Amino acid sequence: MHLIPAELFASLSDAGFQVAAGDLGENITTAGLHLERMPLGTLIELGPAAIVELTGLRTPCILIDRFQAGLKREVLSSAETGPPFKCGVLGVVRIGGAVASGDSARVRLPSSPFGALPAL
Repeated sequence: MHLIPAELFASLSDAGFQVAAGDLGENITTAGLHLERMPLGTLIELGPAAIVELTGLRTPCILIDRFQAGLKREVLSSAETGPPFKCGVLGVVRIGGAVASGDSARVRLPSSPFGALPAL
């Protein structure tokens, strides 16, 4: 499962790209969660019952430039600290369930020590 923070769309728009929810193949769009900074194994509870476990950072591939030229460069991070990519995270569904637009997303952090999400 691919999750993207909604804040990415605003950032891309500011850089001149037109990308909307679903355009990059994500299954879920979140708001306010800072997904790429969450530790490996974080559980995201979606809606009334679904749970997704975060397994890694989504690595942007060349196909992203086929959607819009220059987009791959824009989602690569130039920061010395933090995640190397800004194009969401991948996870596995641990508990399925209905999820609808506007549903809450709650975070359950794993036991420490925290490990960074690997690039997948």
